[in-house]
Amino acid sequence: MKILFADERINYDGTQLKPHWIYNNFGLLGDAAVAFVGEANVSIENMVDLADVHEKAFIYSPLMLNFIVEHFNVDLELAVYRQRILMVCIKEELEQFEVDVLRLGDDLYVNKGKLSVSIATVSPVSTLIHTGLNINTQGTPVKTAGLNELGISDVKSFAFNVLKRYERELEQIYEARCKVRGKLS
Repeated sequence: MKILFADERINYDGTQLKPHWIYNNFGLLGDAAVAFVGEANVSIENMVDLADVHEKAFIYSPLMLNFIVEHFNVDLELAVYRQRILMVCIKEELEQFEVDVLRLGDDLYVNKGKLSVSIATVSPVSTLIHTGLNINTQGTPVKTAGLNELGISDVKSFAFNVLKRYERELEQIYEARCKVRGKLS
């Protein structure tokens, strides 16, 4: 698993959630996760979540910490499990700042404000995850919480710590698979 925090500002509009976006933009070939900061403005046309499309619920945040993850397999159920692991990694990192955060499935809430958006999807060659955390919340379409109001000012370090947690979780899962003796009967 390769990880990277991209220093340049990248606005997220949903078109980044496609196969090989990480490789084409950052040269990381294979399973990888990238974090970046920018405005999030996802129109209905670029939405992946069909429930949000049905409700005409667009995504907007003036400044969001985004994570894009790509794994080269096409098992959507496994991607959803990985998405949940990523959300737990984010929750655990927030708890290091003594933030009282509630995880409901793939959503994170602080003081009844929605901190995150997240989706897992499949392409012909890979599975993809996008998770975004509000940094600023002005103009968001629903009640939200943001990293700024939670006292998390070093977004780069926060993001890198989340990426490292995710990387470690996947490594430990792989090692757990490898260390067991198979039972024949």
